[in-house]
Amino acid sequence: MALRIIFMGTAELACASLHALLQSPDFEVVAVITQPDRPKGRDLKLQASAVKNAAVEANIPVLQPQRARDDQFIEQLKQLAPDYIVVIAYGQILPRAILDLPKFGCVNVHTSLLPKYRGAAPIQAALLHGETETGVTIMLMDEGLDTGPILRQRKLAIEPNDDAQTLHDKLADAGAETLVPTLIEFAAGKIQPQPQNHAEATLVKKIKKEDGQLDWTQSAMALHNRIRAFTPWPGAFTFRQTEGRPRLVKIWRANVEDAAGTPGSVVRVDNSGIVVACGIGALRIVKLQREGGRQMSAAEFLQGNPIRPGEQLINVQLNS
Repeated sequence: MALRIIFMGTAELACASLHALLQSPDFEVVAVITQPDRPKGRDLKLQASAVKNAAVEANIPVLQPQRARDDQFIEQLKQLAPDYIVVIAYGQILPRAILDLPKFGCVNVHTSLLPKYRGAAPIQAALLHGETETGVTIMLMDEGLDTGPILRQRKLAIEPNDDAQTLHDKLADAGAETLVPTLIEFAAGKIQPQPQNHAEATLVKKIKKEDGQLDWTQSAMALHNRIRAFTPWPGAFTFRQTEGRPRLVKIWRANVEDAAGTPGSVVRVDNSGIVVACGIGALRIVKLQREGGRQMSAAEFLQGNPIRPGEQLINVQLNS
């Protein structure tokens, strides 16, 4: 008999695992829980989550409670009699009443090798800290933040050119591939949950837009990692001092160079990139975007936005 699954997720990260569960004969996804539709875009039209769109396409019932703690909602979940509740990038803390509801528990897919990088942005944290390896953790949920016992982990190499988007996609797929056999084997009594070593835990905070601003006094490698970590969102950026006001420049890709100068100053400019001095070393900016413009190569950018050696890129105080 197929295991009955309630799936809770909102972000695109969760979709690969939802599809994997739907495609497996070992599971019956009886409902999908996702966040309410939110206003987005310039016209602030209500938009469904990526998970809701996937569920609707698969003709799976969708519930969108404002609060997961709502008694009526919890009663609805009880009526579904799930064997598992699978939670991936859902966006709300679950109360004990939900955690205790499924026969085999609530299971979470987390995109780091726990206990490292608990919290809201583990993919970005791994890149920001220059890690060469990360992975996914399948764990039983408890009332803490990513503190539950581990069922299985899968390691994944971080390639030098990975950014947050490419790593997100790889981890989404790895999570889906690891989740399916883990649920089957745990239900069959073949997996013994392993407690985390809480003494080794690290916690990462939610990302803010201002985190993307580049501090040119940092080393070129640190800034290279920041660009990778915050591409595509919130984006890495700096400012040019132009007539009227500072103009934001978003940096999409850069390489570390062996050059020196005053941090933030443009050292060299050619069609292969714009070299900017850092606290240690320099960055060659090879893909960028002016305020209100589109992404383009350095050569394209320079045709309409001349930059000369000696120009100083600046920091600007942002409103939080």
